[in-house]
Amino acid sequence: MAEVAWFENALGGFLTSRPAAPPALVTDTSRFSRHRTIFISDTHLGTRGCKAEALADFLAHNDCATLFLVGDIVDGWRLKRRWYWTDAQTQVVNEILRKVDSGTRVIFVPGNHDEFAREYAGRLFAGVEVIQEAIHETADGKRLWVLHGDRFDGVISFAKWLAHAGDWAYGWALRGNELVFRVRKRLGLPYWSLSAFLKHKVKNAVEYICRFEEVVAEQARLRGVDGVVCGHIHHAEIREIGGIIYHNDGDWVESCSALVEDAHGNMEILRWADPSQRRTARAHPVPAARGAIQAATVPA
Repeated sequence: MAEVAWFENALGGFLTSRPAAPPALVTDTSRFSRHRTIFISDTHLGTRGCKAEALADFLAHNDCATLFLVGDIVDGWRLKRRWYWTDAQTQVVNEILRKVDSGTRVIFVPGNHDEFAREYAGRLFAGVEVIQEAIHETADGKRLWVLHGDRFDGVISFAKWLAHAGDWAYGWALRGNELVFRVRKRLGLPYWSLSAFLKHKVKNAVEYICRFEEVVAEQARLRGVDGVVCGHIHHAEIREIGGIIYHNDGDWVESCSALVEDAHGNMEILRWADPSQRRTARAHPVPAARGAIQAATVPA
């Protein structure tokens, strides 16, 4: 409960101190895009690894009717240990709240790093709907189950202390990633993630990602939906698994990626790591209807 009180005080203070209409970041309107739905997750605000400048730029240049925040938006694990917050991270929050003010429906599905926010499930907080999980109906009638995905991670579910140890090791990998990023930027080279490279070269990590995707898809099939949208493993992907369309919107500490739905229900992954990568990186048509969103029943 201490985490919940901290969250209320921190966000309450921010809301009362922020400008009513923060200055817009949009400087190049030719890059402005309109989507039906945007899904982002694993931004890890409150950490050094968060690519807040890229995220704020993405939010400023991409509008939508509905924005899903699919967990690990604020990294409560790190902030409890040491406070870290930047102006760029404040701008990210400003951009989200600007969307609320302009009529965008913003839905927050908490993850394991911001699990304290699950205390608010079913409530409206600062104009943001907080919900454990949801069913999103796409423009052409597909029903997508939206959740963070940590419940399927055995390490998270059954040995939380071990999960925190893994988080510590991952944090060191991200520090190395930040050093590589600065060096490559100074040399004029495009963005490249060391931590993502290492993760996909390690056999066990590759096997875990594959198994995670299969388990999530199977659970979606059992719920009778057409597909699933999740985050958690920092691996953006769209693929069909046993008749279920699996979507992972990636993260904003490595890939700087988001999942977007267009007016026809087509789903795409967008990369936003640096200007040369700000384009559609992968596309997959997903037939999907009227944007109906409902709370999903959480199994006992």
